[in-house]
Amino acid sequence: MDLLGRRWALRVLWELRDGSSLTFRQLQQRCGGVSSSVLADRLRELGQADLVENAGEGYLLTEQGRTLRVALAPLDDWASGWQPEAVD
Repeated sequence: MDLLGRRWALRVLWELRDGSSLTFRQLQQRCGGVSSSVLADRLRELGQADLVENAGEGYLLTEQGRTLRVALAPLDDWASGWQPEAVD
């Protein structure tokens, strides 16, 4: 949980959720606002945790990363249906 709580970690996993590989630059663009050094750190840490791999042409979720995606699906479902009340 410590790794997933680090800034940008869940966002990186989210951007890789559809199974297509993304290059470092593509990930950086999709995670607008993340610095190169922080993204490199997160990718390294997620790789060491066997959640993400560099497939040569880009980054992908590993099998373990895909199981995490499945585990997080209920949270995504909740977030999709949640809408804060309007403040008047």
